Amino acid sequence: MTATIMFDLDGTLIDSLPDIAAAANRTLLDIGIAPLPESTIKQFVGNGLPKLVERMIRHHDLPIEQHSELTKLTLAHYSAASSDKTIPYSGVPQALTQLREMGCVLGVCTNKPEAPARHILDALDLAHHFETVFGGDTLPVRKPDPAHLEASFNAVANAGPRLYVGDSEVDAETARRANVPFLLFSEGYRKTPVEEIPHRLSYDDTHKLPALVLEALQG
Repeated sequence: MTATIMFDLDGTLIDSLPDIAAAANRTLLDIGIAPLPESTIKQFVGNGLPKLVERMIRHHDLPIEQHSELTKLTLAHYSAASSDKTIPYSGVPQALTQLREMGCVLGVCTNKPEAPARHILDALDLAHHFETVFGGDTLPVRKPDPAHLEASFNAVANAGPRLYVGDSEVDAETARRANVPFLLFSEGYRKTPVEEIPHRLSYDDTHKLPALVLEALQG
């Protein structure tokens, strides 16, 4: 059965936290502040780079007026080394191949800026699986605004059922607002228990995703 499936990127298809944390910590070092542990920066991930920087600013009680400058600095650091330590989650290449063989049309809807998102997909040899990539700066809005997800679906020509796959509260809320069934990857960057995140089905191993997609479409 053909379907259009949009994927979140960070925490869903790729484990990018080491590179995100490295960029954030380089920014902190630039302004004379000690690096933060990855576990802390993980709590800042999910709403795009500007929000991550805002959370970093508030964590250190820095002037919010520095937000624009520090966002540009963090983006520059990240763009310079966005795929150094980032890897796909186990089973991702195989699952994407199988989904395409099933006739599914695939795309990415992420709050990561579009340029580094595309670079990482290229670097990890995943780009060829996707018909479209919408980043957090592709439109004037980003998740959880449903217009971000709706536009990514509308960018591909397919009339079949729609599914969104992600790992976080933001992804679940986006899918809810867009009235799209949500599949939850439970091993990503979520901050609350799985049972508290609205979802159609969940999985902890991406090798299971193609079968889960069939179940979701038949349900």
